Amino acid sequence: MTTTESTPVATEPPPVKRRGGLLWHRDFRLLWAGETISKVGGTVTAVAISLVAVDVLGAGGFEMGLLRAMSWVPWLLIGLPAGAWTDRMRRRPVMVTVDLVSMLLFLSVPIAAWLGALTMTQLLVVTLLAGVGQVFFSAAYQAYLPTIVDKDDLAEGNAKLAGSEQVAMVAGPGLGGLVVQALGAATGLLTQAIGFLVSAICLRSIRAQEPPVEQKAVKTTLRKDIGEGLRYVVRDPYLRVLALCSAVDNLTLSGAQALLVIFLFREVGEGPGTVGLLIGADALGGVLGALIATRIVKRFGTGRALLIAALGATPFGLLIPLTQPGYGLAFFVAGLMIPSIGIVVMNVVVNGFRQSYCPPHLLGRIFTSSRFVAFGVIPIGALLGGVLADAIGIREAMWALLIATTLGKLLRLLGPFRSQRVLPTEPPVVSKEEVQ
Repeated sequence: MTTTESTPVATEPPPVKRRGGLLWHRDFRLLWAGETISKVGGTVTAVAISLVAVDVLGAGGFEMGLLRAMSWVPWLLIGLPAGAWTDRMRRRPVMVTVDLVSMLLFLSVPIAAWLGALTMTQLLVVTLLAGVGQVFFSAAYQAYLPTIVDKDDLAEGNAKLAGSEQVAMVAGPGLGGLVVQALGAATGLLTQAIGFLVSAICLRSIRAQEPPVEQKAVKTTLRKDIGEGLRYVVRDPYLRVLALCSAVDNLTLSGAQALLVIFLFREVGEGPGTVGLLIGADALGGVLGALIATRIVKRFGTGRALLIAALGATPFGLLIPLTQPGYGLAFFVAGLMIPSIGIVVMNVVVNGFRQSYCPPHLLGRIFTSSRFVAFGVIPIGALLGGVLADAIGIREAMWALLIATTLGKLLRLLGPFRSQRVLPTEPPVVSKEEVQ
């Protein structure tokens, strides 16, 4: 929601509305370009670090689950205070700092590999600390976008950001597999370090100034700020259901995702290059989802689009455990790509809804409170996937987790979503007594 308090101080005249929309918006282009390049590095890294663990360090199912869990544990440890902290600070400096620290972390891996000192412990520590940075970056990023684009442009902005992220993810896994084959998995992590550096430079080049932090927020206690955000999420019928559904989705889906590389590598028998290309099907679906998201929203409304994306696309994930070498790889591609279309459509709807619906001064805390619930279960799910793989087999674990993911989507029929074609774009009137 755009208010007087949340309107950025303009350093240049507002961009003229032209054909192409936000493509003409200089500050948005910088944000968009920096994050796209950073995401390319990130998707290369996701493949490279998994292949380092499996192929170089000989990791098993439990170690792969643990590696994935490390990137999400920070949401359990600091997810709530991170939102309150970022609401007390300007968001852009937080994001720049995270980019530069993350760059140094990922530089440490190839350096250790060149010295012959790389261990699984270092991979886990780097993943954990990078995850801490991403908690702060995510909270600041979601709250920052409304300060550089108008409220009416949030849907377009979120769709473009989601689309470019998925394009990066299409190129990234395949590129990651080729980089691993050409340079080695550890050296491939240099791409992520470069991506973080480019992102920091782009963010520093944005001209729009953020509004000053409200002094009354600084005078409150951290505990009170955290509680305010949590209570808002728990009491709001929309945010409460969204957080619950995301938690169930992530619990089951993260377990399956933790096993994708080892499933292709050991069960199907594919090499690094093919693994990277196949994982790229996830992002290809995301690109398609971003391209059609605004059309689906306009055709069916935000509420209906959310249900269509959740219930219509997810069952195709059950094709993944049917994957076999040769033509049987088509099952993996379809099973990864079609649900990804639905996930991106849902993300575009939910991000735009949250940014316009929630009070701006609470946005960081509401975002991290929701993510605390939704992302806090990911390390549990990742470990569950690893334990299941070691206990009943990799393919059997994939079946169990993907069936649970499909059934979990039915939770979106709870609450107000099943009866509303269009989700509200204004927050309800909340008295001071309700949030104290």
